[in-house]
Amino acid sequence: MDVLHVLCVCSLLSICTVTSTNWEQMARDMLTEELKVKPNFNLAKNIIVFIGDGMSMPTITAARILKGQRNNQSGEETVLKWEEFPNMALSKTYGSNKQIPDSAATATAILCGVKANWYTFGVRDTVIKNNCSSQKGQAVESILDHFQADNRATGVISTARLTHATPASSYAHTANRGWEGDVSMKGIEGDCKDIAYQFVHENSNIRVAMGGGRRFFLPNDTNDPETNSIDPKQRQDQRNLIEDWKRIQSAEGRRHSYVWNKQQFDAIDPATTDYLLGLFESSHMQYNYQRDSSPNGEPSLAEMVSKAIGILSRHNRGFFLLVEGARIDHAHHDGLANIALDETIELESAVREAVRLTDEADTLIITTADHSHVFTMGGYPKRGNDILGYSDPVADEVPLDGIPYATLAYSNGPGYRWGNRSEFNNSQADTRDMRFMAEAAVPFEYETHGGDDVPIYSRGPMSHLLNGVKEEHYIAHFMQYAACVGFYKNNCDRVITDHCTSTGSDVKPSSLTFLTAISMAILAINLYVALNKNI
Repeated sequence: MDVLHVLCVCSLLSICTVTSTNWEQMARDMLTEELKVKPNFNLAKNIIVFIGDGMSMPTITAARILKGQRNNQSGEETVLKWEEFPNMALSKTYGSNKQIPDSAATATAILCGVKANWYTFGVRDTVIKNNCSSQKGQAVESILDHFQADNRATGVISTARLTHATPASSYAHTANRGWEGDVSMKGIEGDCKDIAYQFVHENSNIRVAMGGGRRFFLPNDTNDPETNSIDPKQRQDQRNLIEDWKRIQSAEGRRHSYVWNKQQFDAIDPATTDYLLGLFESSHMQYNYQRDSSPNGEPSLAEMVSKAIGILSRHNRGFFLLVEGARIDHAHHDGLANIALDETIELESAVREAVRLTDEADTLIITTADHSHVFTMGGYPKRGNDILGYSDPVADEVPLDGIPYATLAYSNGPGYRWGNRSEFNNSQADTRDMRFMAEAAVPFEYETHGGDDVPIYSRGPMSHLLNGVKEEHYIAHFMQYAACVGFYKNNCDRVITDHCTSTGSDVKPSSLTFLTAISMAILAINLYVALNKNI
């Protein structure tokens, strides 16, 4: 039976036409595709983890609609690239000492396999925030460390500072995520090293690292190359960590390059570059919509992913790549919902590029968020209504003050109107402006994280083990198992691979069910042994 489908042919003016869609056939086609999915028992030679910082489910839904409306569709029917992945789970994001966590604790869970305390990362939950001495002997290894121990290539990309919580959780250890630069400037007692120092002097084997954050690598007697000035947060210990990085790579006889602008980035040839460091801003990289206005230009997240895969994939044993869409989170904190959605769409472009450049048979790709935000979609707008516009409510569901409201809002944040919503009279506020600050119910200087579960989308080897509702730190252990590294390096039974391939398998569904059971049993045994070893 045909039912009505609203197709928005001009989202800016909300002019829509009505076409016909066979909903029953749509569902049957989806089922047909689902029945073709078979578990992939291969070894994960490569792993790429995309973390949309603060990419909550409402963020994904709204971004999905916005992408569709930018393509002159109603939007709701749009499918983001990670939504095509065959497996999905939900992640419980609470920290060791917080019901609603920060990015340091959540990144530690995803990458290191343990829950951590607020503001700490790369360490166990015995470490106390700001207490340097409590760090001693409490460092934990990340999936990046495990790949390097297995002689595989590694890379880290972020649109935040490279020393920020999420990217740094893959390589550093700290009792305070704020110790990004020269710790002598903070009066810290003890021998704790700052995060930028740890990157250069303790992680020189990371082959690709790109993001922002030059100020924590440059001494305070050296002008930043872009601003031609000195940032007050530049180092007082006179270390030039960029020059240190170059010297270390040269001493190892490695083909390496350091870049800080788009022209230099574009000139990098992945075929002749083994190690690449890119620091494109003094602090965080620009928002995606501002990239072209940057004086010296910046690569897009998709471009950085493409360059990184080009370099890392030349390593025969495989690679691990962490990619963070960091500025989704920053926009949400500032109540800038439109920018948060644009950053989500940019992350989706990067995921699409990674899928294009890799083979599902040997590459595990995970897209997830580290935590949620108190971002909402509300009201009863009609199908195809402008997602950035006013809610267009039904007649009996209007605000008690009679003033229009936007579909997108926050439960707290800087967008609180202090009881005066007059700017929305007659829908006069431009809710489509990129800098429009969405309404908030409770006044905060910065909007907060949310405590709801976040999705984990996956494809590739062993990705069928990412299903149901999982503790966030399960992801790290799953990755070790899928790639046969870390704790599972000598316990990874790959006999199953000889009998079943990820695509085109002739194994019957009943055999696949049996093999899945075997795989799950092996994982359970290994987890049991791991837990007992740690007791």
